[in-house]
Amino acid sequence: MAEPSSPNSNALVWALLPVVLTAAILMYVLFGLNGGPHIPLLLGCAITAFIGVLRGVSWHAVQTSMIRNIAESLPVLGIFMLVGMTISSWIASGTVPFLTAQGIKLISPDWFLPATCLLCALVSVFTGTSWGTVGTLGLALMGMADVLGISLALCAGAIVSGAWFGDKMSPLSDTTNFTAAIARVDLYTHIRNMIPSTLPAMCIALILYYWLGPDSASNPVDNTSLTALSASLEAHFDLAWWVLIPPGVIALTIYFRLPAIPGLFFGVVAACLVAVVGQGVSPESLAQLLMNGFKSQTGQAGLDALLSKGGLMSMMWVISLIILAMALGGALQATGSLQTLLQALLNVASTRFRLVLVTLLAALGFNFASNAFIAYTLPGRMLLPAFHQRGLSGANLSRLLEDGATMSAPLIPWNSGGVYVAGTLGIPTILYAPFAFANWLAPLFDLLWAALNWFMPTRNEKQDKMMSDNAFMRKQDAGT
Repeated sequence: MAEPSSPNSNALVWALLPVVLTAAILMYVLFGLNGGPHIPLLLGCAITAFIGVLRGVSWHAVQTSMIRNIAESLPVLGIFMLVGMTISSWIASGTVPFLTAQGIKLISPDWFLPATCLLCALVSVFTGTSWGTVGTLGLALMGMADVLGISLALCAGAIVSGAWFGDKMSPLSDTTNFTAAIARVDLYTHIRNMIPSTLPAMCIALILYYWLGPDSASNPVDNTSLTALSASLEAHFDLAWWVLIPPGVIALTIYFRLPAIPGLFFGVVAACLVAVVGQGVSPESLAQLLMNGFKSQTGQAGLDALLSKGGLMSMMWVISLIILAMALGGALQATGSLQTLLQALLNVASTRFRLVLVTLLAALGFNFASNAFIAYTLPGRMLLPAFHQRGLSGANLSRLLEDGATMSAPLIPWNSGGVYVAGTLGIPTILYAPFAFANWLAPLFDLLWAALNWFMPTRNEKQDKMMSDNAFMRKQDAGT
């Protein structure tokens, strides 16, 4: 097997420089100044562009790459806008209050955290969206945890574990389809091959949630307060059967396999109709809450804090962050930093275990420095030949991309996943991340199986040829 070429040490230093400087500024602002990630990412774009220009890359090339990267994120930005409107409209329609009231009646404190994780996993598998699960069911579960006295950080961790488990394993998920395409494997082969890392991680997470749940309660459960909360929800919302129409519409869009944006749009429309007809919301109020979020006025501070959420404008903080992150990724690509760093990692992947470790580190690193889809695309395209050369199926690569990038996204404070969860659930990423057990356990199982040489399917050249068919690849490249 031919040895990969080694990047020039000087080039490696230049490639590391913008990444290290940006990361240092991010850490200082986030943890030293308690600031946000936007300005550090903006400075990172400027630093990367300046270093690129010093090395002979034209500003036009850097700008073009940044714009191209931002343009590729536009569908994701559209989903964010619709998710913001979904949250506020599902509250106004009574859907989220109904889920909260029913959950309070049915779920005991001892089983609350494992039940939370399982419910989020189930909904995410059937919807294919972790963000939608967090913004609807997750929001209701956080309210229930608050009332039950369960640690909100633990609850958020359980929600993230379940929601991202479903996102990773769902055939409807964009990330699941994308990583299978990048690694040139069949979708269901990819899903089956994720079971060895995903299932044991999820089982351990459920055991930990059951063990930690009762001890995490800050106060004993007061049945009187639970009854009062349910009564308040029923007094301010008509919790009749029609509040389930919006999730029913979402289920239909899934059944008919509508893309995410039109599917979410129909869900918002259904919730708006239920809010107007079933809850008596005026068209003027509806327009305001879709734009600026639902404003609860029940008189109970905790309940009002739970239900005052959503709206298109609530997503602008996240959307601006994604734009800056994608711009930084584009600048790093234009200057060759990402490619140089990846090649340096590839040069140390002399064994199967090292190749697995390098793939996980590359996916995590690119997710840390830019965006999940960059973390799929660049390592996926560059590392696939290394897996094939070692006689390994691309399904190994697709699993590692998911475990390294998909599962780490909500654990990074400035990644779009982490920002969205923190903004929606109201818990800083750094507080819930340690409790998202399934997310960080899955990569550890990847390393274990690599060390034991278990669950590492070998290359099927016939399938590789089929998946490399020109028509297939044209379709995937168009999506990339």
